[in-house]
Amino acid sequence: MHKPLSPDATDADFCKFIGTDYSLTKMAEKTVAFIRENKDKPFFLYLPYTGSHVSLQAPDEAVREYLGEFEETPYYGNRGYAACKYPRATYAAMITYTDKVVGQIMALLKELHLDENTLVMFSSDNGATFAAGGADTEFFNSTGGLRGRKMDLYEGGIRIPFIARWPNHIAPGETSELVSAQFDVLPTLAELIGASSPTTTDGFSFLPTLLGNGKKQQLHNYLYFEYPENDGKIAIRMGDWKGVKNNLQQDKNATWELYNLQTDRNETIDVAAEHPGLLQQFDVILKKEHQRACINEWEFMDNRTK
Repeated sequence: MHKPLSPDATDADFCKFIGTDYSLTKMAEKTVAFIRENKDKPFFLYLPYTGSHVSLQAPDEAVREYLGEFEETPYYGNRGYAACKYPRATYAAMITYTDKVVGQIMALLKELHLDENTLVMFSSDNGATFAAGGADTEFFNSTGGLRGRKMDLYEGGIRIPFIARWPNHIAPGETSELVSAQFDVLPTLAELIGASSPTTTDGFSFLPTLLGNGKKQQLHNYLYFEYPENDGKIAIRMGDWKGVKNNLQQDKNATWELYNLQTDRNETIDVAAEHPGLLQQFDVILKKEHQRACINEWEFMDNRTK
């Protein structure tokens, strides 16, 4: 169990929760072994790296690269997770180390002459971390100006990077404004291998966008988001419009906030009062999409017990 340290903590205190193995290193080792074992046949590899999640921890050699680069205030563990003497250097080291192990995998694919025939996708599960564990995402401008962090349904919490590489299939350096979600990956891969996409998913294949082959790209009419913690939150993305409701656990009739992401990507100007028709559409979507949570404590729209 991680416990806060006092301001007079010693180096030994900060090192108390440092283990002998680092998760990214072990995952990379297993990844290399898997690719070598399966190099002569088609394979699928899902690799959920743990960096750069708090606690702030990285191999000593990675942290040393950044010591002295930033002004540092030790994190004593008072906001959860393990204490860290050099939080900024360690956070930077975690990002760099993730790049390093991804680079090892890309180099291996090239060594085995698989890189020309392997689709590699890189993404994230949520936006930059909230103010916990000593991470200073504001200092590093981790959201690029977007509002919110992880556990928010503003763009800083749910808009994430997505990179795809497949030489001779995906044009290098291309970007896309396609609005998609992680549940689009499964139907994309299904189309790629000629398999039937499960009927239980709301996802659409974005393979036409990746390949730029002229095939019509199916679009989402909207994306619906819920988050049960921090008093319950809902968001809907429909075209350029973004509706957000907060504090639904406390107020079931909380009003919509409305933003035009085309002109206001950072969600600074609430224009809900100017578009009552859109809010009515969002109310209809909310009633259609909300499903009662399987855990009563997570249910923030309906107080009835199961």
